[in-house]
This record gives sequence, C-alpha cells and structure tokens, in this order.
Amino acid sequence: MAKKSRNQARLHRHARVRKKIFGTPERPRLNVFRSITDIYAQIIDDHSGNTLVSASSVDTGLRAAVEGKTKMEQAQIVGEELAKRAREKGITAVVMDRGGYIYTGRVKSLADGARKGGLEF
Repeated sequence: MAKKSRNQARLHRHARVRKKIFGTPERPRLNVFRSITDIYAQIIDDHSGNTLVSASSVDTGLRAAVEGKTKMEQAQIVGEELAKRAREKGITAVVMDRGGYIYTGRVKSLADGARKGGLEF
C-alpha cells in the first residue's frame, strides 16, 4: 500500500471534520484554504450551497495591502477583510472549518483577524 501524500491526508482530515460541521443560513461555515504562497477564505451557506462572502491574499482589493508582508500578517489582513465584508452582508456568527489544517500559524492568524473584525465563532 502506497503512503498517502500530505494533501491526501489533509483531505481525509477535512472529510472527517466536515461530517460534523454544516453551515446554516443563520450560522454559515467559514472555510479556509492555504496554499504555499497564498491564503483563501470564504463563508458558505451549505443549506443552499452558495458562497456568501470571500476574501484572499490574491484579491485585487487586498493585493496592495498584503504586498511585502509576512504570510502570517497577510492571513490576519485577509481575516479582517473577510469579517468586514461579512458584516456588510449582515453575517455576525460563523462556524469555523479549518479545512484539515492544524489550527496554528496562518490558519489561526486568519481566525484571529476575523474575530478582530467582528465575527463570532
């Protein structure tokens, strides 16, 4: 039996977490995806299957703000911007879906930024 790649193991963890986490219209799911260079976050209503709000370090509106910053600082900025956009749409509470990643580093920094921006989870 071949050894699982790191991404296959992450997807397995993500599937296990997703069995329990479900985003409702009242409390949508905050999903995080982390690539080597960038970080992406979106707030999803799983009931209708729609993405309500999204933000990432490659957004045209955020690209200037994250220029020259460390990845941790970029994640914090993305979290704050996501929370700002969510508040504009009337979203105040979410459930966190860390996407199979360990809750440390950039994932934690994004969550802290979202909390600082006013999201509750």
